Amino acid sequence: MVGKGTSRGPIDALGSTALLLVLPALISSRYSSALAAVPSPPVAVAASSTPSTTEPEAKPETLVPPTSENAARYDLTPHRRALLATIRFAEGTWADGSPRGYRTLYGGQLVPSLERHPDTVVVKRYASAAAGAYQMLPATWRSASRSLSLRGFGPANQDQAALYLADQRGALELIDRGQLCNEAMARLAGEWASFPLHHGGSAYGQPVKSATQLRRFFQQQLDRQPPQLADSRLG
Repeated sequence: MVGKGTSRGPIDALGSTALLLVLPALISSRYSSALAAVPSPPVAVAASSTPSTTEPEAKPETLVPPTSENAARYDLTPHRRALLATIRFAEGTWADGSPRGYRTLYGGQLVPSLERHPDTVVVKRYASAAAGAYQMLPATWRSASRSLSLRGFGPANQDQAALYLADQRGALELIDRGQLCNEAMARLAGEWASFPLHHGGSAYGQPVKSATQLRRFFQQQLDRQPPQLADSRLG
């Protein structure tokens, strides 16, 4: 620090640190003014704090709510209704269209509740935990119901899961064209052991319905549907 009364030149009177601080002003007062006009950057903490306080509240709004028992993902066209009935016929749960088929365990016993898949192993000729109108195994049901966000093992949800499985096997597009052809049955055979492959046997070495039986039943179901549904047939 320079003491009072000391006479020095304008540059000599400044120390090295002070010189660096005032150098822009000494070079150009206009440049110094421009620097002073630059606004201070925003505080980083304030900018990052907003998402952290609002994001947890927004997350639930972005989730897709589970579907209710009556909420359908797949349209029930006449051909799809006929397919569902045919799968039940092949699996032995048709019972003239009775809703008790939806409560049927492997072996024929009925479950009292459809709140969830019963996941009960029954030992008959085979040991199986298959249940419902489409005799779905627990793991199969979990996969289908999770993909469709289904709650409960009720009839409408079982229908949706069966259509989903047929779709995954590539059979639904063939059904939508109008016929239960051999190729469609062969694809369904990978999901339901009661459907025949091209050679007529089961994919899992179990008893099957013949292609002729299934095709006849499928057509009967189409013919019996109400006129308002029959008028909307595809293909």
